[in-house]
Amino acid sequence: MSNPSSAGPDQARLVLVVGPSGAGKDALIERARLAFSGDPRFVFARRVVTRPAAAEDHDTLDERAFTEAEAQGAWLLAWRAHGLCYALPGALRDDLARGRVVIANVSRGVILEAEALGVPVTVLHVTADPAILAARIGARGRESPADIRARISRAQAMSIGAAQMIEIRNEGSLGHGAELFIEAIRRAAEYVEARAE
Repeated sequence: MSNPSSAGPDQARLVLVVGPSGAGKDALIERARLAFSGDPRFVFARRVVTRPAAAEDHDTLDERAFTEAEAQGAWLLAWRAHGLCYALPGALRDDLARGRVVIANVSRGVILEAEALGVPVTVLHVTADPAILAARIGARGRESPADIRARISRAQAMSIGAAQMIEIRNEGSLGHGAELFIEAIRRAAEYVEARAE
């Protein structure tokens, strides 16, 4: 890998983490955050969500403030899902301009919008068998069995243009899934450097 201090815009990349509820995205992202702690090349985006922060690590705004910020161009990417508003802060543009690899948990519906930002995109599609997804969602205790079945059956279409795609089957232990996930992020960063040489 190149010296971090020599990184330039050509080495920037958006690593978009997508996948169904119960796939374990948040847990994998947290493991990767720890693995890359102290390495300035990697930035883990903190989302803004119109929901009080609980188990998930995010910043919170009410819907009115969110919409006003969106109208003022405050977000890098914004989307709606499950009755909530989500966004990535516009300050991430500065990280991309410095050639950093920005890792973010997003909706698969914003992949094409992300590609339009003009930086290379890698999509990490985290998934698992439906039975595993249902068990994990059920363990949260927030939804009824009927709601869980409905959530799993709503498989959102994924449209991708030129993005690099890596699928991660997170069906075993958290440690094994984290190894696959961290290696995928490293592959994305190496792909950036290969382009820049």
